[in-house]
Amino acid sequence: MKMVQPLTSLLLTLPLFIIFHQSTLAIATTYNVVSLGAKGDGKSDSTKPFLSAWALACSSAMPASIYVPRGRYLLGKTEFGGENCKNKAITIRIDGTLVSPADYRVLGNTGNWIVFRGVSGVSIYGGTLDGRGQGLWACKASGKSCPIGATTLQFSNSNNVFISGLTSLNSQMFHVVIYNCNNVNVQGAKILASGNSPNTDGIHVASSSGVTIMNSRIGTGDDCVSIGSGTTNLWIENVACGPGHGISIGSLGQNLQEDGVQNVTVKTVTFTGTQNGVRIKTWAKPSNGFVRDVLFQHATMVNVQNPIIIDQNYCPDNKNCPNQVSGVKISGVTYQDIHGSSATQVAVKFNCSKKYPCSKIILEDVNLTYNNQPAQSTCSNAGGSASGLVKPSSCL
Repeated sequence: MKMVQPLTSLLLTLPLFIIFHQSTLAIATTYNVVSLGAKGDGKSDSTKPFLSAWALACSSAMPASIYVPRGRYLLGKTEFGGENCKNKAITIRIDGTLVSPADYRVLGNTGNWIVFRGVSGVSIYGGTLDGRGQGLWACKASGKSCPIGATTLQFSNSNNVFISGLTSLNSQMFHVVIYNCNNVNVQGAKILASGNSPNTDGIHVASSSGVTIMNSRIGTGDDCVSIGSGTTNLWIENVACGPGHGISIGSLGQNLQEDGVQNVTVKTVTFTGTQNGVRIKTWAKPSNGFVRDVLFQHATMVNVQNPIIIDQNYCPDNKNCPNQVSGVKISGVTYQDIHGSSATQVAVKFNCSKKYPCSKIILEDVNLTYNNQPAQSTCSNAGGSASGLVKPSSCL
């Protein structure tokens, strides 16, 4: 006769984390921002109700959820701090749109609009962030004296962050900044701004490790993804970029003392009508920075001005760096299966430092054309090798 195992005995055989996960799901508390006074009319300031929801979620001993129903919620500068937050499992579900103040001057010199600082275990699902940056862009285009602009969403000094299905529209400046963070996963983002909007980088990563950006669509007036100093173990996959300035490591080397960039993978990406494809950019001035162990793989270029470019002579307006050379050491960069069309005759451009030439540059299966004709490549102070079909012919 088959014995039936008692329930208590069966529970003892289950992994503890499964029991804990199921029990916490059952008792997780949800805080609805509307219940706390937020109004989705796009006009009433809902900053305080959002901060109240955060405070309640932070004070919960169990996993908590903040819910934002459909509607347009006006927020001023809002900072969600982790210093007094004992909860390491807060989920924010957004069905509505968060809008910044209509007057760009309200946030223009604050640096950031929405900030998560020192948090751990925060997940954001869905939602739209409307930075309403068009007024500031117009101000900057007019040549008037204007505020620098605010980043729409920033995570700083934070760990174990998950962002899924977020849309960011018309940021005043950078859309999303990940700074001094560990283990951040961005999935299914949609980031959109005009192709002539200044300094509206899609996602900027700096001084962070273990960041993943996947399955996203980014079109802006600046870099789709920009990678700053101190970035390590970065993974970018299945990203469509355009308009914009491409996916850029840099600019690096503005400072003499600067952390390097290493272990970066960019794969299965498409660039359409962008200024650059895959780019590394450094200032032409002394620095102890470096770039190493980078893989650009499976990239499609559609009418891109500079499909493959390393520029170590960046010196905007010829100020502070004329007649100097970059101190950033670039080595171990692989370009594998890069194909498509260049909008200019020179499709591959390696313009490296005279003092520290680029080394261990690898071209493998590269096929780029210009007007359905062979393109060209130029090299300055660059060393490496080529294998497989490489068009234009390697100048390494």
